[in-house]
Amino acid sequence: MGIQEVLAALADENRRKILLKLKEGKISSGELAEAVGMTPQALSYHLSKLKKADLIYETRFKNFIYYELNLSILDEAIVWMSELRGDVTRESEENHSLYPHAPAAGGDSGGPARFAGADPRPL
Repeated sequence: MGIQEVLAALADENRRKILLKLKEGKISSGELAEAVGMTPQALSYHLSKLKKADLIYETRFKNFIYYELNLSILDEAIVWMSELRGDVTRESEENHSLYPHAPAAGGDSGGPARFAGADPRPL
């Protein structure tokens, strides 16, 4: 799936509520509807959008449908957005580090040195 579908799915507050509930673990559709306060019809609509974006998995067991998060799609979206910001390069992505420029212990950000009296605005 493309980043467009992921961002579109994440744009809706109801779908974000669903994802937060699924963060707790696999849950049946009936329990999920009750937990997020939606009718089964409304939940079905939002779940179809989340499935289209590959943000959730669906498994069936007997008469029940269970849903769970697909974290790999979220990871891909995070890496893409981090690249857009300039936080990540392809090399750091391959090394599985989302934040290669994060401050080291001791507070050095790895960025340009700031001197007393220097302009505090970002470069």
